[in-house]
Amino acid sequence: MKLKVSGMTCGGCAKSVTRAVEALPSVERALVDLKAGEVTVEGAADERAVRQAIEDAGFEVRGAA
Repeated sequence: MKLKVSGMTCGGCAKSVTRAVEALPSVERALVDLKAGEVTVEGAADERAVRQAIEDAGFEVRGAA
């Protein structure tokens, strides 16, 4: 799944999103594209759980990319 994420302004933000998403048990890997403002999630993750993890990390999910 690929989601648009707003609020990421630096590499630290990208790392925060990556860590938050990869902490979910069904996520194999999260790839953040800082310039595009997107995160690609590999694995059988529930979209609602991924969205919640990103929002709990302080960022906003803008929808599917």
